[in-house]
Amino acid sequence: MYFPYLRGRQYELLALRELAVNDLLGDHVTPIVEPVKLSPTLVNMMAEFIRVQHPISIIRNPEVGTFMSDWQDVQEESKEAGYKQRFAEHYYNPNIIKSMIMQKNARSLFDFWNRKGIEIPNLLVINTSRDYIDLYEELFGTTIPRYVLMPDESAFRRKVRHHKVLLDDKFEKQERNADYQDEDDEFFSDDHLYYKEDGFVGFSDYSIVGNEYQEAGFAPYAVAIHIVYFASNGTLRVKHFVSDSNEDITNPALKFYQAVSKLHEWYYTNPHPVEMTLGLTTLLQHYIDQSYPGLGTVKKLSLMHHIELMGKYLSEV
Repeated sequence: MYFPYLRGRQYELLALRELAVNDLLGDHVTPIVEPVKLSPTLVNMMAEFIRVQHPISIIRNPEVGTFMSDWQDVQEESKEAGYKQRFAEHYYNPNIIKSMIMQKNARSLFDFWNRKGIEIPNLLVINTSRDYIDLYEELFGTTIPRYVLMPDESAFRRKVRHHKVLLDDKFEKQERNADYQDEDDEFFSDDHLYYKEDGFVGFSDYSIVGNEYQEAGFAPYAVAIHIVYFASNGTLRVKHFVSDSNEDITNPALKFYQAVSKLHEWYYTNPHPVEMTLGLTTLLQHYIDQSYPGLGTVKKLSLMHHIELMGKYLSEV
């Protein structure tokens, strides 16, 4: 089972919704969303997963973003009040896996869920801080959550022995997009090959986004497209396609066309280096049309490609 861990930015939510609408997730992919704001995109994405009856994990005590303050600061009769009501209604649907991060407010959330009658075996827990291992053991010592995301470290293995999901940041994020030119083809992961052998029921990563969270984007000097693919030995690698005119922030459409031209050339080698997906198809169509979808959409399509590719792989093994 693959658990792509996403931070719930606009393009990530749109990627998940598009995958769900087109039935491209497969039976072995369960996305995890740490919502960063209370938004219509979030509740619409949840509604789509409920409609297609595909499980998705939504973290109720996110560590980053403004979701918690958004929730608390909602004014009556505001549009945000509508989002809050819809989120609350969706959250209790059985297709929404109730999820928490082990941190300071974990106990109060645990107690709240207990009062609501939400059972521990239905929960997903992210347990990555050594400071909260003892609290995890206190809360879940007798009844095991449905899934427990954790790093592959001895301190966690000693305390968590069942329903373990391996969580690791596989993306080597560079300070600047132009820096991906220095090593444009690199190892990404082999967790999909060995997670069961290592005692895990699933594996999780932050896809081609990485664990680092930034509140706002910025105009880049370079455009980079990141495409995950399977190497001949079965491991995952990531290929970076970077623009050439990277001296300033002007003309992002030209920068995108330079990057996607390299993607087009790479894909149409013989044989094709990666299986086709909806995200990859759409990127290549932008090359053909010489159209520029915007940087958020470029990230969305690369993310869609990775998640769909993993769903196909797990459906075949």
